[in-house]
Amino acid sequence: MNLLGQWLIAALAVLAAAYLLPGVTVAGFGTALVVALVLGILNVFLKPLLIFLTLPINILTLGLFTLVVNALLILLAAAIVPGFRIENFWWALLFGLVLAIIIFILDSVWPVSF
Repeated sequence: MNLLGQWLIAALAVLAAAYLLPGVTVAGFGTALVVALVLGILNVFLKPLLIFLTLPINILTLGLFTLVVNALLILLAAAIVPGFRIENFWWALLFGLVLAIIIFILDSVWPVSF
């Protein structure tokens, strides 16, 4: 149940972030569910590999290059999921930041650990 709750919170956060940012569009709640699922899968399987491969530049930038990796994963998710569109890299970067803040707030208000 915990995984399902986190998935729903992530989908709500995707919808909220898309509502707040004019450069991001989501077709509906079903699309937001798919975006949350695809982002979760990309973060589990692809992100650790990318972080490892970019470790020297990540160390050099004190971890700030991780934001670039997150934006690239969001752009990849936008390329995979129909109905989810991001205009450019900068909107993807801002979407990642806003998404993280909204997920933090929603998880604080409605903790899903039962």
